Amino acid sequence: MGPRIAQAVYDTSWTVGLPAVLARFWWRGRAEPAYRQAWLQRLGHWSVAAQGGADAPRIWVHAVSLGETRAAQPLIQALRQRLPGMQLLLTTGTATGLEAGRDLLQPGDLHGWVPLDTPWATQRFFETLRPQVGVLMETETWPNLLRQAQRARVPVVLANARLSERSLRKGLKWAHLTRPMMERLAAACAQTDTDAHHLERAGVPRDRISVSGNLKYELHPSADLLSLGRHWASPPGTDRAAAGPAAARRIVMAASWREGEDLPLLQAWQTLRHAPERSDQPPPLLLMVPRHPQRFDEVQSAMRSAGLVVSRRSTWGADGPSEADWQADAWLGDSLGEMPAYYAAADVALLGGSFAPLGGQNLIEAAACACPIVMGPHTFNFEDAAQRAQQEGAALRAADLDQALSLALTISQAQLQRLRSCGLALVAAHAGAAQRQAHAVVRVMQSRL
Repeated sequence: MGPRIAQAVYDTSWTVGLPAVLARFWWRGRAEPAYRQAWLQRLGHWSVAAQGGADAPRIWVHAVSLGETRAAQPLIQALRQRLPGMQLLLTTGTATGLEAGRDLLQPGDLHGWVPLDTPWATQRFFETLRPQVGVLMETETWPNLLRQAQRARVPVVLANARLSERSLRKGLKWAHLTRPMMERLAAACAQTDTDAHHLERAGVPRDRISVSGNLKYELHPSADLLSLGRHWASPPGTDRAAAGPAAARRIVMAASWREGEDLPLLQAWQTLRHAPERSDQPPPLLLMVPRHPQRFDEVQSAMRSAGLVVSRRSTWGADGPSEADWQADAWLGDSLGEMPAYYAAADVALLGGSFAPLGGQNLIEAAACACPIVMGPHTFNFEDAAQRAQQEGAALRAADLDQALSLALTISQAQLQRLRSCGLALVAAHAGAAQRQAHAVVRVMQSRL
């Protein structure tokens, strides 16, 4: 199968499958209403005039979901410094990304859904909006999106680029489709040397690849949210720090927890928290924060089925968890935009996605919040950050959930403090990616003007 045939098969698949895709959006809209809004944008229709001259360029940034949207923040800030008056065109692909994107906007910016990857939707998107340059975050490469960008003479940069060995192998199975797509990138700012090597094997010309670091080291948690989380961690009428570690319930956070990890965690938790050797200690408190908001009710049901009394963050008043909430066995973090508060409340966090073969989640945010991390064996989506965190003393590695929970419940206060300090040092040591990647974007844009 040659490239033309591969592209034709891909386009036909989109045409045939489009009703199913739209039906899925409608179905997801039951729990997340944003999926049922602005459908014409999904088809490339934007009621916006084409952008004028280069003095105030329109910069298109696409970040598919919540994590990528947050990572885009320091890059967007750096671009605004270099391009005063720029207009941001921010697209996302998920409801959580769409919501988070609102915090990155300034008056006059544009914000909405990325077009579905059909030839006509992507063509209409570029004909209508005409950005001077495009920035795709991390892994968001799509065949028609890049093909139509090239036809519209819009150079595209892959920022904060990462490509695991596993994803590379999948892509090479469809090399006639993916290689032409990757060759169309004007530049790729890889997070690591390994990512750069994988991108070159995937088809990005070597002279267009630079190793620029990880934007997530540039994210600084809100001081207000950190203060809020520390307040949550103090039972009403007590000073948790003054009470001392022996009197305090240890708060163990299941951070960005993924489907497939719930039952093993809850089984291991019930076994370990009732272990005879813990009979003279305060019962630990499990704080579960699901990765996807549509799972909040499902996770609560699983927790209750495991015999836990659950308190939901959404039921707390302005003063935080009440005495009754502190009597619960577990808390469910069912809010968006408060991840730093959850990390600040926790004594230690288990890294979601790393205890099943899902590749893990971003652990840099936990380190930036000075939250000790215990991760499982599966961190292939964030391998460099995971290895750095382990090597630099900011995280511990466990073979499975039983070992992870044992560590989380028994690790000393002195070691927890060392992990906190090393986490902050890890983040500080790897800054600078935003300015490097902003420079690459501006250079590409100026070379095409």
